[in-house]
Amino acid sequence: MDYIRDYTMYAAVFGMFSFSWFGWAQERPRASWRKYLGIASGLALLVCLVGVYLSINNWSKPSALNDNTSLTAYSVTVYTEFIVAGVGAFLFLRRNKKEYVAPWIALVVGVHFTGLVSVFKDPGLYVLAALLVAVSIAAIVIGPRLNVATSAITGIGAGTVLLIYAIIGLARYLAWYYVLDI
Repeated sequence: MDYIRDYTMYAAVFGMFSFSWFGWAQERPRASWRKYLGIASGLALLVCLVGVYLSINNWSKPSALNDNTSLTAYSVTVYTEFIVAGVGAFLFLRRNKKEYVAPWIALVVGVHFTGLVSVFKDPGLYVLAALLVAVSIAAIVIGPRLNVATSAITGIGAGTVLLIYAIIGLARYLAWYYVLDI
């Protein structure tokens, strides 16, 4: 990935979605987990806000999405993700299988990152995709065994993975800005 603005947007977007997943993890976790979920949520929000600030300050810098082909591929991937995730969630809810909604969403989000690798020229998104798919599968197995909601496990796993990627985005920005000084 060659664009400094995209690094800052990784921090902003992944931080925001990490914050959201940690919020979803609040559905029937163990009571002792709540304070850690709160701390993780606060950290994710902080990283998100730093990413937003840096994104605004670097808005005039180039982005992979400045290219029309990349923007189109990005838009198609994201809209497809929303539709597939929404239809699947609707069907799970309709069949009274709400415990599968959060893992389904994480699975679809994970898969969608494979479509974004070529947009951002970032093979690290393959790893992100694999981790989110693994989280979605693990949640279905681990949640019932721990007697917690599958969304608690999905939210903790997805929130953690996305927070790590948000922090990596900040680190890449700092390396680019301060070390490479381009």
